[in-house]
Amino acid sequence: MRRLCATLAVLLLASPVLAQTRVGEVSTTFRLVGPNDKVVVERYDDPRVANVSCYVSRADTGGLSGWVGLAEDPSRFSIACRATGPVSAPAGLPQTESVFRQSSSALFKALTVTRIHDRDKNVLVYLVTSTKIVDGSPFNSVTAVPLAENR
Repeated sequence: MRRLCATLAVLLLASPVLAQTRVGEVSTTFRLVGPNDKVVVERYDDPRVANVSCYVSRADTGGLSGWVGLAEDPSRFSIACRATGPVSAPAGLPQTESVFRQSSSALFKALTVTRIHDRDKNVLVYLVTSTKIVDGSPFNSVTAVPLAENR
């Protein structure tokens, strides 16, 4: 058990963590006790690629368990990344890299955004998935941002 806890701590500390900006939220289900269920939209800026902002919409569980931070948010989300200026891949950018990670349950589940560099088409592909310690999730969403042409 100690080994599992130590492994989890290392994974959480080694994962990329970025400050996100909550852009907005929409209440979807009324809860008599605690906050309502809602869909939130958050913006994440790619830490290694300038001028790329990703907007992730995700379900946020309310109620009493959501209020105290013990609810497990459902694996339902969408992503759209946009260029906010000229975009170019910095030297040494890995083919695949996890760029965002946000917990979506008290212990074992996280929303993760992975960047994939498609060199053939000169685009960056962003994939959002839900990860679990025990098993992964088939839920995912994908978007792409074109890189500026090299002249």
